[in-house]
Amino acid sequence: MQRHLLITGRPGIGKTTVLMRTVDMLRNAGVVVGGMTTREIRLGGVRTGFEIVDLLSGRAGVLATTERTIGPRLGRYFVNLEDLVGVGVSAISDSILDAGVRVVAIDEIGPMELLSSRFCDVISKAFDSGKSVLATIHERASHPVLDSVKKRSDVRTLVLDVGNRSEAHLSAYEFLASKLRI
Repeated sequence: MQRHLLITGRPGIGKTTVLMRTVDMLRNAGVVVGGMTTREIRLGGVRTGFEIVDLLSGRAGVLATTERTIGPRLGRYFVNLEDLVGVGVSAISDSILDAGVRVVAIDEIGPMELLSSRFCDVISKAFDSGKSVLATIHERASHPVLDSVKKRSDVRTLVLDVGNRSEAHLSAYEFLASKLRI
């Protein structure tokens, strides 16, 4: 039986927006949602990186930036593996262990995040935890962990496009609400 939902689509289509709207709807229905999300860091209207945020505690760190030259490089960004583990992996791990959390949100399972073996390990644990996972995935990313998640029989994939993105959070909420029986 499917209980996890992956949101995918081209870059900039609104994956994070759909995930956060769905999280808000679940929280308004009394569901505790943990995990992590990412947000763009902009300076003067130009994207210079990404922030990573723990959904339960609000703790934040820098996932990647053009402002530093330490860490693995992906395109023009340098990935901050320390904050990825300290904030992102910790947020997912804490959500798996917290008995009150019913949904683990992960934004995103993408090329930057998959550079960390600890992130890869916690992704597998989240999908095997017995809790529902709501995650965004990079449309073209290919990685053994991501490929195995996509092939799971308990995963449904929602592909965003211009025609469905404004209402996709409603479909995502309905799917998860039915699985959570709320």
